[in-house]
Amino acid sequence: MTDALVRLEGVSKTYPSPAGPVTAVTDLSLEVIQGEILGVIGYSGAGKSTLVRLINALELPTAGRVFVGDDELTALPEKQRRAVRREIGMIFQQFNLFNSRTVAGNVGYPLKLAGVKQPERDRKVARLLDFVGLLERAHAYPEQLSGGQKQRVGIARALATDPKLLLADEATSALDPETTADVLALLKRVNRELGVTIVVITHEMDAIRAIADRVAVMDGGRLAELGNVYDVFARPSTPTVARFVATVLRDRPSAETLRRLRASHAGRLVTAKVPDRRGFAGLLASTLAEHGVSGEIVYGGISELQEKPIGSLTYELTGSDAAIDAALAALRAGGVDVVEEVAE
Repeated sequence: MTDALVRLEGVSKTYPSPAGPVTAVTDLSLEVIQGEILGVIGYSGAGKSTLVRLINALELPTAGRVFVGDDELTALPEKQRRAVRREIGMIFQQFNLFNSRTVAGNVGYPLKLAGVKQPERDRKVARLLDFVGLLERAHAYPEQLSGGQKQRVGIARALATDPKLLLADEATSALDPETTADVLALLKRVNRELGVTIVVITHEMDAIRAIADRVAVMDGGRLAELGNVYDVFARPSTPTVARFVATVLRDRPSAETLRRLRASHAGRLVTAKVPDRRGFAGLLASTLAEHGVSGEIVYGGISELQEKPIGSLTYELTGSDAAIDAALAALRAGGVDVVEEVAE
């Protein structure tokens, strides 16, 4: 991945309001690389939905420039922006299907608008419905479908015009966890098998973890963090990102959990982050033994992200305070990220 398909340069967006101007996005510079899945995450009001509308030029920025491919959308007249927009697919939280049209009719609608003749339209609709696993429901109506099936129809419809870019705006927020996993797996197939670049806008860090290559974190209309998903999860650099990561990994004890642990464990509680390298368990065990300290795992969780281990483990350490301090210092010197869980 070397070429930027989408590029935002110093983009800001301000809306008028009775109380005065409201800025939704501030001085945002961002690139979406051809062929990647970029996750954009942030709490409500962070500017995520405005970002989507800036990328597909449904909104024009108050300042800055937006490029899709070689086209500077901010410099084009509306007619030419519409032509670029046809190469951008959209899927939505509430599906936005036509209830009066069948599944096939919904998927074929963009092709009909584009003037594609009926025989070719029917063939393409069949291929797309087969791809999303709904060919047998071609003649059903949206009210006869589950939420996950509706979203699959939405994905097929978004792919009808062969877009090079797919924008998924909170596309799984209305779905249960199992259905969400199925839809995310389908989006990953769209990316890997069809080569479509995808921007996933969400407030759910689990969705980012499941499919994204990189993640952009928005906070108060600004870009708080951007990087490889593993790096952002493993080493969050802002409090906002750290809060998001904590909701997914759930590998650090909460204040309430710490109180329970202290009630049943007399030793000192420390949490060690699992590094992206071999030998962590051996290094920790040998360092503790060398300093006459014993350790027992009392909390934690380790999972895999982008084929690398991620998570942390909380230990009860017993021994003299001096020995424990020396062991912790040695672990830190050896590159282990270890912190003592201090009582609030």
